[in-house]
Amino acid sequence: MKPAIATASLRKIPSVDKVVGEIGGCDLPRRVVVDVVRHELGLLRAEKNIPNFSGVMSRIRAVIDPLQLAKIQPVINGTGIVIHTNFGRAPLAPAVIESLTAIAANYTNLEYDLASGERGHRATYLEHNLALVCGAEATTVVNNCAAALILILRHFTAKKKEVVISRGELIQIGGGFRIPEILEASGAKLREIGTTNKTSIKDYARALGPDTALILKVHRSNFFMGGFVESPSTETLAKLARTKRIPFVEDLGSGALVATEKVGAMEHEPTPNETLRSGVDLVCFSADKLFGGPQAGIIAGKRRHIAALKREPFFRALRCDKLILSALQATVDLYLADKSRELPARPRGSIARANSRSAPAQFDRRRQGTSWRW
Repeated sequence: MKPAIATASLRKIPSVDKVVGEIGGCDLPRRVVVDVVRHELGLLRAEKNIPNFSGVMSRIRAVIDPLQLAKIQPVINGTGIVIHTNFGRAPLAPAVIESLTAIAANYTNLEYDLASGERGHRATYLEHNLALVCGAEATTVVNNCAAALILILRHFTAKKKEVVISRGELIQIGGGFRIPEILEASGAKLREIGTTNKTSIKDYARALGPDTALILKVHRSNFFMGGFVESPSTETLAKLARTKRIPFVEDLGSGALVATEKVGAMEHEPTPNETLRSGVDLVCFSADKLFGGPQAGIIAGKRRHIAALKREPFFRALRCDKLILSALQATVDLYLADKSRELPARPRGSIARANSRSAPAQFDRRRQGTSWRW
């Protein structure tokens, strides 16, 4: 392109101020809009054919509009899937939102002991009440369930490396994350046993050796296996783990606290209470799914193991802030006050208490797909 023609063509490109003024009311900070406009006008300078002003505006709006929609904002969930990962999982209860508002706007006793007037420990009240809800000796909280599992694995595989897990439980969770990848990221060495559809207690027993760090069981909460399948019960695995003096950990995933088989069209989901009573040393689960709280990973179980996890240097990198702890604290208090019905996405059922019995499965996931619908 000749210099004179090029100059005339470039003059067709409008100024930044003109474009920004034409955009008008926009739910984005002005600096963001200006940055987008400058970037798009800069791209036009490298092109041979410059569109007219209307064409320029259409091009820039094609960038601005999706950027506005990318902001986190309320949406109407018309899918029929109550706990929807893409929609932020469980909405919070009014009492939880009220607690968040009060905590966010003020200084707090996050790590201050009001009784002694000295430095305190984070989440003391929450951990106490979570232990009560879960029927556990002790509990702690990190920023999500994957983080909880990595923390557990890093701790128990510090010396011995092998983690024994059934091939039928090497599942993929949301966002393309896979259990084997999480295990490897922790530095653990997988010891896969059994087959996809059948794993026996003998498979576990044969796999245990001098380098076994723990036995890991992963609840298949997002899919169903039926037909020619077999897997040992939690009680049977716990007995083997005790005999061999090997820690036994179960990742429950969704974290139900209510008797789900009594609610709508759902089968029985194992609760932390009954899982711990079955002999598991530690259980971890999400706080923002069936539990109905904010995003967090809850670990419950033996006091000595919880204390050891909290001493891990890596624990500090995973701990929750005051807003998550406050929201989770308010959610747990609703359960303890028998007010779980106030949780917007909770099934209308009674809490599965520490002395309740496990109920038989009454719902086939194949009829409902992989998402909980209430």
